Amino acid sequence: MPRTQLVVALLAVPRVMGLDFSIPAHILGRQEGYHVLVCGKETTGSPLGITPTHSLADAPEADIVIVPGYDEPEVPLPEEYLDVIRLAADRGARVVAICTGAFALAESGVLDGSEATTHWRYLTALREQYPAVRVLENQLFVEDGKILTSAGAGAGIDACLHLIRADFGAAAAHEAGKEVVASPARGGAQPQYVDVLTAARTDLSATRSWVMEHIGDPITVQRMAERSNLPRRTFIRHFELETGMSPMRWVVNHRILSARRLLETSDWPVERIAAATGFGTAANFRTIFRREVGTTPTGYRRTHSVL
Repeated sequence: MPRTQLVVALLAVPRVMGLDFSIPAHILGRQEGYHVLVCGKETTGSPLGITPTHSLADAPEADIVIVPGYDEPEVPLPEEYLDVIRLAADRGARVVAICTGAFALAESGVLDGSEATTHWRYLTALREQYPAVRVLENQLFVEDGKILTSAGAGAGIDACLHLIRADFGAAAAHEAGKEVVASPARGGAQPQYVDVLTAARTDLSATRSWVMEHIGDPITVQRMAERSNLPRRTFIRHFELETGMSPMRWVVNHRILSARRLLETSDWPVERIAAATGFGTAANFRTIFRREVGTTPTGYRRTHSVL
């Protein structure tokens, strides 16, 4: 079904980090449902060769405004950029910060009383400089209402795929993820890093692949531990280190993702999707789907079906 394009204003801020700018420019710029504008001041030069295509005056009217990371985040951006963020937030646009872009959101005041994150190197600085912001540690990205903040460049990929999944469905996020060779299903609560390297013998990628191949079967923590040749408690500890979440939380996330794809790309009845994705009964599927996605399977299909 045809969709109206959403306008994305990507701010060409002073001292912009090239990678943090190029990630949303590439991922969202290649998504058919978005029209990306590069907004900035004509007089703002960039050693990276970034030239604004639109003025800052065009940015507040966009559906999504993105602030990429920039060097020396403790030094506030010029006031005209902060005004863009305030105006966009006031009119209900989604505002996204990648890496140190969170400092601009905090300086503008739109993060006051909200949860946010940034690159782990800058978490303490963000917390100390803006005490009104509830800074969360070791998160890939944090969504609080219409504000989305992410950690470093890699987490910027996750944030962009999260936007695509929210706007155009799991199948679109899956295709966008394949394009950049990234997982389309990493949740924001996963850690930015782990303090202890997991030994090769306890690498659980094979177990996770097995779960994906058998997503419709009964799956328990004990079954996964046995397939990993690890005691149950050891398996849980290593699984949480690798994924940032408990084994069954991870399973539910991927069952939901599989169900979303089927709702988008097939005409299967809810009962069949429930069985194929491991939810068992249609009633159980409807309850969990509404809890996780915020709408019913039928409502989701009505909005996101590509048939």
